[in-house]
Amino acid sequence: MSTEATPRKFARLRQRKPANSWDRALREVREQTAFVVLAAAAVSSVLITAIIVLVLLYESSSFFSAKEINLWQFLTGTQWAPLFNPPRYGILPLVSATIMTTVIALSVAMPIGTVVALYLSEFAPFALRESIKPTLELLSAVPTVVYGYFALTFVSPILQWLIPGLPRANMLSAGIVMGIMIIPYISSLSEDAMRAVPMLLREGSYALGANKLLTAWRVVVPSALSGIGAAYILGISRAIGETMIVAVAAGMQPRFTFNPAAQAQTITAFIVATSQGETPHGTVGYQSIFAAGLVLFAMTLAFNVLGYWLRRRYHQAY
Repeated sequence: MSTEATPRKFARLRQRKPANSWDRALREVREQTAFVVLAAAAVSSVLITAIIVLVLLYESSSFFSAKEINLWQFLTGTQWAPLFNPPRYGILPLVSATIMTTVIALSVAMPIGTVVALYLSEFAPFALRESIKPTLELLSAVPTVVYGYFALTFVSPILQWLIPGLPRANMLSAGIVMGIMIIPYISSLSEDAMRAVPMLLREGSYALGANKLLTAWRVVVPSALSGIGAAYILGISRAIGETMIVAVAAGMQPRFTFNPAAQAQTITAFIVATSQGETPHGTVGYQSIFAAGLVLFAMTLAFNVLGYWLRRRYHQAY
């Protein structure tokens, strides 16, 4: 019986071999196609970034090569009026307003986002977490212009009632609402980083007599510090590049001040105001848009490099 079954077995194997070869070839084609598509997506992102940088450098070179532009005065000047006569090209008023609104936003988003992430990761029941997290992430889906008018028509009147003499457009209301907007970015990424901490570390802390709060604060947070730092850097980059909230609620007057109750113009708000078509193309005033954009890009790049260094410095592998 075994001698008769052996030829039949080999016959069946010979019959399957063409099908197996076809399946193997089809699988290889699919894998190669997926590899090419993913590689093209990765390369395209790098190329798009490089093209953006080249455009900024090319357009900004015309600005800095103009006779009336002095690089030192551009970096250290405290008056920004490119459309006035005589024009003033000191970028510090725009930079100070950008930094001030970002600091206010982070003062709101970082503590609230971290506490929310800690609660969702360590204390919230599963059903509650699965309902709160998607609801919280809906805040990032609200259009930023809606946030801007929310700051102007709701937050600013409340602040004017609390702070007499506060102008309706001010950096404080814009920064607060901008912080509310970036809470989902910080809380979601921080919560993912905290949940990635192995349960063995928590159990070891419990075995030593620590309660849940002490374990969360002294074990989970330090272990997830690299991920939390990455969430903070993303929030900073998001706040620096925000446009509509500061354009609507922070004011449109370039002013070198660090007073949060004052109205001022950020870099993004200046770009929006100047690029609306009223400035003639090719003029120094028009080229100042790209010079301001280059400064904004340099600030964002610096924070991203800092975030990369922090992730490498405090990275924990489990």
